[in-house]
Amino acid sequence: MTGSGAETAVDWLVSVAPDPSACRWEWERNPLGVALLPAGRRWDVLILPGELGYPTLDILARLIDRPGPVLAGFGDSRMGFFVPPGTVDRWLGTGVRGAGRGTWIVVPYPGRAAGGVRWLVLPDGAGTLTDPALLELAMHEAAASIAREGDG
Repeated sequence: MTGSGAETAVDWLVSVAPDPSACRWEWERNPLGVALLPAGRRWDVLILPGELGYPTLDILARLIDRPGPVLAGFGDSRMGFFVPPGTVDRWLGTGVRGAGRGTWIVVPYPGRAAGGVRWLVLPDGAGTLTDPALLELAMHEAAASIAREGDG
């Protein structure tokens, strides 16, 4: 990713912080390379178990040119898909956790490796998010594929 692309992604991410300038300053100097950012303003995050998340991301990548940002964490055991704000309030899905208004998530600095959390799909800085209906479709297809493999 080019410096300007990373810069744009950083601008977009820190825009949700209570003090974006202070957040950026701290984030750029934080040896862990992570920031704690509030969900529910510009995006919510749907958190899937990795065994469902990876095939879901593969299917999404075939359906659309570019999904919204996606995080992987905890040894790839969980994945976070950035979706429009308010999605978590309406989401009814077994085994899927959500981070919406009133919650905070650990976010690595774009383009840097950070302890425990990494970007699988970097934010584009333009605010591209994953459509929840497409995410649900991809999750159903991934779950069906996993079930078929288990039967075989």
